[in-house]
Amino acid sequence: MPVADSQWAELRSQAIAAMRRAYSPYSNYPVGAAAFVDDGRVVTGCNVENAGYGVTLCAECGLVSELINSGGGRLTAFTCVNGNEETIVPCGRCRQLLYEHGGPDLLVMMPGGIAPMSEVLPDAFGPWDLAEVKETP
Repeated sequence: MPVADSQWAELRSQAIAAMRRAYSPYSNYPVGAAAFVDDGRVVTGCNVENAGYGVTLCAECGLVSELINSGGGRLTAFTCVNGNEETIVPCGRCRQLLYEHGGPDLLVMMPGGIAPMSEVLPDAFGPWDLAEVKETP
């Protein structure tokens, strides 16, 4: 499904608003994310740090949590920004999380332009891979 420039601008605006709500006292690196859902909703997330760095939540985690908590669905377009309002790339863990909830056709705004998740996370492992495993006797 194509996404118009005005829709990307709206996602970016929502991501910036989410970034401004981030809790990042340790890294001072706030992140905000926003995505369209296949039913037209917009879901957002921001990073939430913790003194125990390993339990820090990425903005993408918050976004997927909002997706599930607000009724589920599939992500169709995604963007993420830092505290300078620059487009940033999701880390590997977050790419996997987004792939699970958007699939290979999820459109991702990258610093160099828009790319489908199939290019952002090539040869990804997904839930359908688990279905292919047959039980052994």
